[in-house]
Amino acid sequence: MYKDFYSLTENPFNITSDPAFFFPSKRHEEAFNHLSYGIHSRKGIIVVTGEIGTGKTTLCRMLLNHLGDKVKSALILNPSFSDIQLLQMIANDLGIHYQKKSKLDLVGAIALFLVEQSSKGLNVAVIIDECQNLNVRQLEQIRLLSNLETEKEKLLQIILVGQPELNEKLQEHSLRQLNQRVTVRYHMLPLDKNEIRNYIEHRLKTAQANPALKFTNQAIEAIFAYSQGTPRVINILCDRALLCGFVHETMIIDDGIIQECIKEIQGPKETKYNYEYHS
Repeated sequence: MYKDFYSLTENPFNITSDPAFFFPSKRHEEAFNHLSYGIHSRKGIIVVTGEIGTGKTTLCRMLLNHLGDKVKSALILNPSFSDIQLLQMIANDLGIHYQKKSKLDLVGAIALFLVEQSSKGLNVAVIIDECQNLNVRQLEQIRLLSNLETEKEKLLQIILVGQPELNEKLQEHSLRQLNQRVTVRYHMLPLDKNEIRNYIEHRLKTAQANPALKFTNQAIEAIFAYSQGTPRVINILCDRALLCGFVHETMIIDDGIIQECIKEIQGPKETKYNYEYHS
């Protein structure tokens, strides 16, 4: 609705995981480097955790775009299936052909594929998102896959991505063997306060917004106070703010617009909270 008004080529604050809008914050760059190191160094199992909306899935998509031709990869976004179905999803995403759907046949086909890739000097990485939803049997199956190796290196790099509950699950006694095999860990935190403006301007620039579109300092303060630096919450609030600015026919998003949008997002029962910035 407001795209033409602000001369936008696309919506800058969609909550979809679009790597084109990836913002290299300090913590996102650290997470990216941890993942890249773990994969290229063939470390086996890597765990990345973070609260809802901190940009884990966007990070994964960004990583896939930068692994290079030497790494075959698969991204499993919804692993809420049986352990056999999880193996099928991994095989299908890697383009592995298998004759039967039994666990033995699937593991055998995956193992053969990994050996073939290794003989060609190639690496294989599987990223599994929302891993806090995996059950013990599925996680144990992942551990068994991680055992596929040569004398010198792991044939499969497995990146487990999930909410903080994933770390709690890995501490369970029944999963101690899997937990011991985790070689790289990283916990993603929200954006720092001083990164909020750069984050917003980065997304506006990516969408080629009219340079006259500005967020005031107090608006930025209010956005941080409400979102606490969580990118998804920032996106929801800024999307609403652009709509409100369009209705008011203004290129300046100020504190008043942000406060109005916070009230709309919260609804009538929660308007008692005050996120105003006091200088």
